[in-house]
Amino acid sequence: MSKILEKALKDALKEDKITMGAKQVLNSVKNSRLIVLSRSVEKEMFEKIESNAKKERIPFVNFQGTSVALGRLCGLQFRISTLSFTSITDTNVKSILKDTETKGIK
Repeated sequence: MSKILEKALKDALKEDKITMGAKQVLNSVKNSRLIVLSRSVEKEMFEKIESNAKKERIPFVNFQGTSVALGRLCGLQFRISTLSFTSITDTNVKSILKDTETKGIK
């Protein structure tokens, strides 16, 4: 997985600039700067988040790991199916998107 994404996740967690959970992310799409969706997200919820993100022009990344892997990447002991950054630099967003595209993650 992207080292840039991992560092951005840890920084955002320290600064409390992240929203976790599918329902919470869905309710806060307008306040998001980047959305990360794991493979564990139910199809219906995935489609809702994806459509809202596209409507609001919020970039999103399809994380190829499970919710367990995403939770571990964040350094947490529980599953995270979806998360969104509420504050992240444009440079980091572009780097994460570019990095995930080149690795075939998106």
